[in-house]
Amino acid sequence: MSSPAAGMTLTRTRLVFWYSVFAAISIGANLGSQSLAFHLYQGTYAVPISVCVGTAVGLVVKYLLDKAWIFRYEHRSVAHGVRTFALYVAMGLGTTLVFWIVEFGADALFHGEAARLTGGALGLVIGYVTKYHLDKRFVFA
Repeated sequence: MSSPAAGMTLTRTRLVFWYSVFAAISIGANLGSQSLAFHLYQGTYAVPISVCVGTAVGLVVKYLLDKAWIFRYEHRSVAHGVRTFALYVAMGLGTTLVFWIVEFGADALFHGEAARLTGGALGLVIGYVTKYHLDKRFVFA
């Protein structure tokens, strides 16, 4: 599958559009896998475990989409790919903290899965806007 912008420079409008589409896909992957994990396991620490599962799934989905379609970035070697992914994860630590604070804050204020997932979606949107600028400058430069 070729990138929506293959062979051309993304205009600001196209960049915002495609980044938003991929953020929505990643949010869906994160919250969907989070919900699935929560429903599969409701024992001790079910919420934190489900949030970690969702975060991991969303991270991998977003990385693959950003790398291939937004930044059109190719690794020079396996080691370079591992280093790039590690840097991507490092840039996401702060934005993940924001996401978790908003998600757990919504859960604490409004109680329940719907409130938690809504807070998670809002936290992810805030995080992704910030993360784009970090990734552009430090990861896929």
